[in-house]
Amino acid sequence: MEAISNQQWIYTSRPDGLVGPANYQLRSALLAPDLAADEVLVQTRWLSVDPYMRINQSSKATWMAPHPIGVVQSGAAVVQVLSSASADFATGDFALAHTGWQTHAKVHTSALSKLDAATAPVQTALGVLGMPGRTAWFGFTEALQPKPIQVLVVSGAAGAVGSLVVQFARLAGVRVLAIAGSAQKCAWLKTLGAEWALNYKDFTDADALQAAIYACCKGVDMYFDNVGGMVSDAVLPLINRRARVVICGQISQYSDGLDAPLPGPRFLHHVLYQRATIQGILARDWLHRVDEFQAAVAPLVANGKIEFAEHVIQGFMQLPNALSEMFTSQHTGKVLVQV
Repeated sequence: MEAISNQQWIYTSRPDGLVGPANYQLRSALLAPDLAADEVLVQTRWLSVDPYMRINQSSKATWMAPHPIGVVQSGAAVVQVLSSASADFATGDFALAHTGWQTHAKVHTSALSKLDAATAPVQTALGVLGMPGRTAWFGFTEALQPKPIQVLVVSGAAGAVGSLVVQFARLAGVRVLAIAGSAQKCAWLKTLGAEWALNYKDFTDADALQAAIYACCKGVDMYFDNVGGMVSDAVLPLINRRARVVICGQISQYSDGLDAPLPGPRFLHHVLYQRATIQGILARDWLHRVDEFQAAVAPLVANGKIEFAEHVIQGFMQLPNALSEMFTSQHTGKVLVQV
């Protein structure tokens, strides 16, 4: 096999506001086909685009050091084996990898998780059966400690994580108020099992949104927050006694308030009054329980009890735009780039 031209998106500058093509440079490099023992040559088929990528572009450390400048943008990928020096992988096999925004890579098999294309579409390893699904499952079942009949508010409810939380709550007998950014999304969320759905863009401020939430459910027992900002300002004064709040994301803050958050209404006195708990979660908190998650959720997907939406963008060249659109467009569900 001849050397392969490997296309790479290099992260070249930290965004000042909305991330986009100006923060990346496309480069090509020849990739030699020779393989060491237990190494495989892979081609990228699907790439995950996630809000956390913008968090890691902060100039300050988060749960990890800031993403380095001048290297391939990191991220999860579904890859297919082109050649193999391992008995565990054959040409044509699919695997989950973290090879980032590049078209090809040489990877040791210890860094791959083999995927069975006959069991589920391989790209679900990046969505409902991958990191977003794991976040939603354990964030709901463990961090929120759900109880039937209680009221759960989910912000960013039409996203990859939020839409799964809505459905896990429905299966658990929890009453769900879903908050999203369009009438179309709200209608879809009701088909997933939300009892109420509100378009936050219909409200001019937190007080107006708070009044609408109160009119629906009077009080909030659980809050799964993917958004922060004005939505959280509206929800938190309505928490009930012993409420549980999970902070999964704060996407409203990522483009202009990540390193220097704007001051907002104070809410901790509500936590005091109601003796509530607030917990931040990351998917990596449950990496050691991937098999448990798969055993619980894969059958729900296979038998149609869980619906998953995918927003697919075609083409490797679209990656910087795809990440930018995470913060500006009307995508529903998991954002994927098919290479």
